[in-house]
Amino acid sequence: MTRMALKSLVMGFLLSLGIGAGAQAAPERFVLDESHVSVGFLAGHARFASVLGQFTDVSGGFVYDAEAQRLVSGSVTVDAASVFTGHEDRDGHLRDGDFLAVEQHPVIRFEATGYEPIGEGEGTLRGDLTLLGETRPIELALTLNRRAPHPIGGADTLGGSARGSINRSDFGMDYALEGDLVGDRIDLIIEFEAIREDG
Repeated sequence: MTRMALKSLVMGFLLSLGIGAGAQAAPERFVLDESHVSVGFLAGHARFASVLGQFTDVSGGFVYDAEAQRLVSGSVTVDAASVFTGHEDRDGHLRDGDFLAVEQHPVIRFEATGYEPIGEGEGTLRGDLTLLGETRPIELALTLNRRAPHPIGGADTLGGSARGSINRSDFGMDYALEGDLVGDRIDLIIEFEAIREDG
């Protein structure tokens, strides 16, 4: 066997093991930085204006192959009782049975089912949202803003923004729909930083 043939054989073997030029990076695990994640919403009020709110207790993570732009898995858990709109009485009403019913349904959950890249750092995130015990598919427009060492501490950090909307009536939340006293459509505003886990 010639030296050239032997070299080709070895290179072919290494590539079959995923080693060497052209090898794809393994998917990586990221965990949401709970101090830098926001799940916000806009809800129309009697067609006058929209109320801006957010949930202050959010956790989760995902497994992502950046080279292939492939989302392997992902989930986010929201403490429903952490809803905050800056008005104590309204927040109490949102927690009761007319809206979030937090005693019966303390957790809101999103489970990713797929990601379709549209361009560099842009794509459609699909998943199942569970709210009030009902699970429905939703889509979010996702932008991956930046991946770099964090300026404080140097952790490998990926930041992103997502936007989308749901109809709350799809989840059985029908209080004050008549006359659009409270709008059916809820616009979602999501901002996050996620830190890559080692190992």
